[in-house]
Amino acid sequence: MPKVALYNQSGSQVGEIELNDTVFGIEPNKHVMSEAIISQRASQRQGTSKVKNRSEVRGGGRKPWRQKGTGRARQGSIRAPQWRGGGVVFGPVPRSYAYKLPKKVRRLALKSALSTKVIENNLLVLDQLQLDAPKTKDFLSVLKNLSVDEKTLVVTAETNENVYLSARNIPTVKVIDASGVNVLDIIGYDKMIMTKDAVEKVEEVLA
Repeated sequence: MPKVALYNQSGSQVGEIELNDTVFGIEPNKHVMSEAIISQRASQRQGTSKVKNRSEVRGGGRKPWRQKGTGRARQGSIRAPQWRGGGVVFGPVPRSYAYKLPKKVRRLALKSALSTKVIENNLLVLDQLQLDAPKTKDFLSVLKNLSVDEKTLVVTAETNENVYLSARNIPTVKVIDASGVNVLDIIGYDKMIMTKDAVEKVEEVLA
């Protein structure tokens, strides 16, 4: 089982924690992680682009000229696609780009992302993360104690209002709870800080 150091908020090592092999110690599957990221990003697309087809544009009720005898090509409406101001053929319409991967694939992608953080020594585990009040200065001092100055994902066991509000104004930090852990965030941030309780909760779900 992989072992990582256990720190307190002051940055001192207070012990070690054994991580579950099946969650934090697997061989990362890069292809599956890529599929999970693409799926997540697709789900975030708004899909609101819209064009008008020939039935929706204005005008074109009358036939431009008679069918025969003019020497010109026959036309039925000035709002046909070949006309200026005409409708668009096969243009985009509002739609959802979201699609779901199989459950086993999603789980494997999550385990692979977590294992990648362990392999790269970018996972820090805290015995607890508690702030008396929502204060950005206090949260920054915790990061300084841990010598963390990169983009950081902070994972708590439950939604912690004080921690969330304290980190909200820091552009390089994102705080989520254990139930919201996802591949896109794990890969998108350089460092990952988890509380001991959050580790146990993630292991309980994925092991």
